[in-house]
Formats: sequence, C-alpha cells, structure tokens
Amino acid sequence: MGEQKTDPMEVDAVVDGLNDALALQLRSALAYTITGGTLTGFALRGLAAEMRAFAHAELDDARHLVEKVATLGGAPAVGAAPVERHDDPADAVRWLIAAETECIEALHAVIPHTGQEGRSEALEHRLEHVIMRKQEQVDALIRAARAT
Repeated sequence: MGEQKTDPMEVDAVVDGLNDALALQLRSALAYTITGGTLTGFALRGLAAEMRAFAHAELDDARHLVEKVATLGGAPAVGAAPVERHDDPADAVRWLIAAETECIEALHAVIPHTGQEGRSEALEHRLEHVIMRKQEQVDALIRAARAT
C-alpha cells in the first residue's frame, strides 16, 4: 500500500471562521430569546415556545464552537452580532430567517478549511450537525411566516 497523503487542517482559517460563525451563533441565541419573549397573542404562543427551545439549542451549539476554538489554541469571540427587534411578528420572523441563513453560510464556509484528518472529520460533522439543526429551524420559521 502506498502512503496516503493527508490534507491538514488550516487551523488559523478554521479559528477565524469559527469565530465569525460564533458571533452569529450568539446572536441567534439572543434573537430567539428576545423575539420569543416579545411575541404576544394566542396565535403566536406556540411559536414563542418553539423559539425558547431554539434559544437553548443555540447556546448549546455556541458552547461547542467555543470549545473547538479553545482546543485549537484560539481565543473565542465574546461578542454577538447585532440583534434586531421587530414589533411586527412577521417582520421579526423574516429577520430571523435572514439572520439564521447568514449564520448557516458562515458555518458552512469553515468546512473547506478543516482538511482531511481525523479531527477534521469530527469538526466537519459537528458543523454539519449544527447546520442541519439550524436549517430545520429556518424551515419552521418559513412555515410560520406563511401563517402570519
């Protein structure tokens, strides 16, 4: 058998990309908390509860991103990207869809820099898991937007 060449992780690019995504991820947790807490009316009660669950998931995923940045020797981002608050629920949901889509793209942008090592595969799968979960939230928001 020939020697298999590895494609090493681009650690600096991964740390930078994770920190970019982390600021957006932290924004997501705040945005769901604020939006879910300000939705009023019986018709929006279910969506508010769903957003509470989304906020918890966002914080858990943010913790994973922080741990990976620290493990790679970087300093995790501590600030969240700006959050918008909208009085109109339909505007709030549309903004959340756009914000979450931006975060998904930032997470996806890290994958090409992860390389082809064992640790690369683990990170790629973590990112894919977060992307999948967030896309399911976006899908739920899109369905909610059709009803508002």
